[in-house]
Amino acid sequence: MKRSINFKQRTPGSYSLYILAVAVIMLVSSACEKQLDVKNPNDPTFGGNVTTEGGIAAYAKGSVYWNGFNYGNGWLGDSYFSLQWGYRELMGDVAGGGQGSNNQTTTMGVPDSFVADPTNAAATTFTNASPQALGIIRGFNDPASTANGNNALYYEWTSMYAMINGCNTALEILPTITMSADKTKTVQAWAYFWKGYAYAQIGSMYYAGLIQDKSATINNKFVDRNAIIAESDKQLKLAQTTLTSIASQGDYSSMMGQLIPQQNQVALGQVPTTAQFIKSINTLLARNIVANKLAPFVKGSTSATIAKASIPAMSAADWAQVITYCNAGIGQGDNVFTGRSSGSSSFFSATSGTVASIAASSNQNTTYKISERLVANFGAGDARLANFTDKDGVFYGDANTNTTRWSLVDGAAKGLTVPVLGSKQVGGIEVYIGPSYEENALMLAEAKIRTGDVAGGVALINAVRTYQKAGVAALATTITATAALTELTKERGAALAFRGLSWFDARRWGWTYSTANGGGRYGATLIFNKVVYTNATINYNFMDYWDVPTDETSKNAPAAGSAAVKNPNW
Repeated sequence: MKRSINFKQRTPGSYSLYILAVAVIMLVSSACEKQLDVKNPNDPTFGGNVTTEGGIAAYAKGSVYWNGFNYGNGWLGDSYFSLQWGYRELMGDVAGGGQGSNNQTTTMGVPDSFVADPTNAAATTFTNASPQALGIIRGFNDPASTANGNNALYYEWTSMYAMINGCNTALEILPTITMSADKTKTVQAWAYFWKGYAYAQIGSMYYAGLIQDKSATINNKFVDRNAIIAESDKQLKLAQTTLTSIASQGDYSSMMGQLIPQQNQVALGQVPTTAQFIKSINTLLARNIVANKLAPFVKGSTSATIAKASIPAMSAADWAQVITYCNAGIGQGDNVFTGRSSGSSSFFSATSGTVASIAASSNQNTTYKISERLVANFGAGDARLANFTDKDGVFYGDANTNTTRWSLVDGAAKGLTVPVLGSKQVGGIEVYIGPSYEENALMLAEAKIRTGDVAGGVALINAVRTYQKAGVAALATTITATAALTELTKERGAALAFRGLSWFDARRWGWTYSTANGGGRYGATLIFNKVVYTNATINYNFMDYWDVPTDETSKNAPAAGSAAVKNPNW
């Protein structure tokens, strides 16, 4: 395939990683160069012209924000944070889909069944005629469905491998650029970090993947998700080592100022110091462990055993490692990697670039609906409830669990003093692309609770609530471990809403597995037949790790000795 191929007008299904591997990702459409803050890495006219410090900075920036988070993601909303994160929020039951099908967003989050009232199951049982794993994930995992916008498995795969390929190319170009050693190291650390980020997304979503060390190469040796997470850890630690070796903070800050889009460099999105960057890496290393091991908490019990799970349970050594990473992780006030919309040519738009911006309107006409389960995470009197309103009436969804009383308000327009969850205003939402203080603190809280330091864990839950100005009474540090974990699950749901983490939590706590296999969600709030229930049992039975998209395997057949590309547990 020639280097001159331009994917700018591509449609879903038009390329797999096989094609990405042989089409070197390039930068900057000359027609848009003066208008775009984040340049287009898929334009072939620029790659051979990356010869300067500014050129490599634009290339490395575009590989992340354009290739990874924007390019080709215009099917529901206009970015990675509107569609790919959308599936996670649907499966994590933060959001529901609207009526009608749009990229399977109506169906992806519908459970197999639920019992709204366990005391009267005969009158309150719902059964889904099209279970997710077979009806949605496997039923539409083919190139024809991808071309029609119906294959949910396609988008995460192509976005993250496009990011990896762009970062690989940036690393390969870097030795040809004349600039200071510490600016060179900064670009290296940047590329390593975002490769680690991308592998973390692949390994946390798919049963298998590919490790791509070089651009413009073809690799068909699929490895299991554990190897992908190990590769993520490797890249993150390379970034950490490289950052540690930087001597000139001036050169580092100068280059980072070029790598991060200007609209992002406000509030906590300002250029992190090398020490703050390293803290983000430690928190992401902790997330790689937490998100990909079981820590069951089903029906208020930590002793639940989940059958047919693709991952093992957290061990004492795992929790110890999480504590080590989080103790060196993000603290209050540390700059982190965030995203903001801008007035024009941003990598996501103000009105439809995120799940939260799409949902920030009346529930009668939004694509994403606010889940009853999300709002139930906020206790009575929590000031953060100002993000929601029940003044728009009830939306009665096709799938029952999508039925909701709640709408997400435009918090920026309303001038909320608590963290704004949803907005359609330019720059109105601070999107946490990478990890945050709240995530770090709540991982550490859970680790402490589960290893016997309940008081220490509760203190961290209280700290997060104070940090987000919840205005609720502090939890007593003398509560039981079960009570503390109950509050922990609620606070993660509240404080980390719309950050792409809800699915990982619901999965690792065992909630998304079949009730027949020890999973399920109990004591849930939902509306069924116009009645509000608060003790429902939900049997999601969602596939825990997705199959590899057949857009990849049909063009790039797995080599002998490859790992399974279909999840054998479903």
